[in-house]
Amino acid sequence: MIISATLSKPTNETEALLGKPYEKIKIKAENAGGKTKYFAEFFTKTQVTHRHFSEQELEEFLTQNVGKTFRNCVQRTETQEITFLSNKKGRLTRIAKDLDKNASSSANNKISNKINNKNYLIPEGIPVPFLVLLGVMTPEGKIISSKYDKFRQINRFLEFIDDIIPEVQSLKTSSGEADDSIRIADFGCGKSYLTFAVHYYLTELKHIPCEIEGLDLKEDVISYCNEITQKLGLKNLVFHTGDIASYSNTKNPDIVITLHACDTATDFALKYAVEHKSKAILSVPCCQHEVNKLLSEQKQLLSSESPFSSLLKWGIIKEKFSSLVTDALRGEWLEAQNYKVQMLEFIDIEHTPKNILIRAVKKANKNNPQKEDDSQPALLKNLGITPQIFSTHQ
Repeated sequence: MIISATLSKPTNETEALLGKPYEKIKIKAENAGGKTKYFAEFFTKTQVTHRHFSEQELEEFLTQNVGKTFRNCVQRTETQEITFLSNKKGRLTRIAKDLDKNASSSANNKISNKINNKNYLIPEGIPVPFLVLLGVMTPEGKIISSKYDKFRQINRFLEFIDDIIPEVQSLKTSSGEADDSIRIADFGCGKSYLTFAVHYYLTELKHIPCEIEGLDLKEDVISYCNEITQKLGLKNLVFHTGDIASYSNTKNPDIVITLHACDTATDFALKYAVEHKSKAILSVPCCQHEVNKLLSEQKQLLSSESPFSSLLKWGIIKEKFSSLVTDALRGEWLEAQNYKVQMLEFIDIEHTPKNILIRAVKKANKNNPQKEDDSQPALLKNLGITPQIFSTHQ
């Protein structure tokens, strides 16, 4: 069984065969609901993307790429370290090194623990009260098999939060804020798996004071969340019924979270965050209908002379194109508001089709000017549309 594999030294064929100019691929075994799967990180100079393999898929991937798209590959099994080296003519050399039995046994135990318990920020095997109440974990700390994807999603989101906490704290300090508590607003919180997770992570694991408020339109959902909050005796975590347009708080949130807010509700959340000087935004958009409708109204885009005609000809392609246009324009808009913007893969496509996470962090440089109102992205001008996010300017 392969425990890990690292592919390096890309060939001239890498981008053509894999779609991007990857410089390295790192693969590790992990446990997924009791089954061994593999988690892969694909590195370019500026981006990291992720993918999951079954054992058979990994074997096929390595066969197709070792020596062809990457000259070097180091694989580690329970007993050997195997190095594959390819020269410029494509000749492949295999070098196998037996691992020291004692060292191997110790290393394998550690690797086995990692496979079974990965490097999750909230680890498996330790009971976590909110996960138990939400039906993700048993009272003994074991993840319920049908909820393993949710457990992975929670931990993945916490990684995105963990990355920006130092920047948020630094921005609070540099702006002279005496209150070191991190204030978070979660718009469209739903059943609040991630809201509870962020509260638990900051309070119990990082020991960072925080104030978190969840907002959702469904009264039964909010009642359910408040009931769990009371059962667990959680402080500084509240839930309210309402929409983003009517939301108000005496304190501006340091972080705004909006997950799967439908269509332009995401835009309202982004605008709220900018208007209230939020230091960071994490958004997973959903149901981008607005741009799809706007594109349908631009009949000239369907003409044979239009460079967009092929993208708008078929409904399923048009829907995907509209989604990408929407999020690309949101990213452009946030950059114009003086935010550093990243487009990240939230969770692998196998588990949700809405897997782009927009993460924006306010730039520390106060002198960085915003774009003027007439400085709109070229994409907007070429498409001839004005979506909600660009309807008014700050």
